[in-house]
Amino acid sequence: MKIVEAQFLTSAQSISDSPTPDRAEVAFLGRSNVGKSSLLNTLTNRKGLAKSSSTPGKTQLINYFEIKFKTESEEVPYLFARFVDLPGFGYARVSKSLKAAWNKNLTGYLEQRQNLQVFVHLIDARHIDLAVDKNVDEFLRTHKRGDQIIINAFTKIDKLKQNDLQKLKRAYPEGIFVSNLKKRGMQDLQDAITGHLFGNHIS
Repeated sequence: MKIVEAQFLTSAQSISDSPTPDRAEVAFLGRSNVGKSSLLNTLTNRKGLAKSSSTPGKTQLINYFEIKFKTESEEVPYLFARFVDLPGFGYARVSKSLKAAWNKNLTGYLEQRQNLQVFVHLIDARHIDLAVDKNVDEFLRTHKRGDQIIINAFTKIDKLKQNDLQKLKRAYPEGIFVSNLKKRGMQDLQDAITGHLFGNHIS
C-alpha cells in the first residue's frame, strides 16, 4: 500500500469548525521544531503539502489533509484517510491568552474528535527526556480510547551516532525511527498507520 494522493483540505481553529467527521483521522503532534511539517511532506511525497517555517510555533491552526492510498486489492483498490497537522508545543513569543486558547482548542480536538484513530507523537531523537514530551505522552495515554493507538515516532535520527540510535531502539522497541533528510523509516510509519486504520483491507 502506498500514498498516491495528498491534498490540503482546510484549516480550523477548533473542533467546532473542523470538517465533518466522516473519515478516519491521524493526528501528528509534537513540540515546535521537531520536524512535523517536513515529515508530513516526506511521508506523502508532496514537497509543499505542509508549510514549514523557521519560526517555531508558527502553525496555529488545525490543518487537515485528504490522503488516498493505493492497495493491491482489485476489490478495494483505494482507501482514504485524513492526516491532521496540529499546532506545535512550546510556542515562541506568544501571549499567555493566545497560548491558552490554542491549548484549549488542541485539547478539545484530541479529547472529543470521534473519528480520530491514531496519534503520531513526534519526538526529537536527540532530546527524548523533555518534560513537554512526557506530559504529552501522559495526556495521550490517559485520554486514549480503546479504538485508538499512539505511535511514538523519533525524528532526526540522522543526527545520532549509530551507538546512540541502537540504545534508543532498545529503550523504545515499539517506536518508529525516522529521518526526513535521509527518508528513513517512512514506510515503517505508514505501515503502522495503515495497519491500524485498515487492518484486513491491506493486501
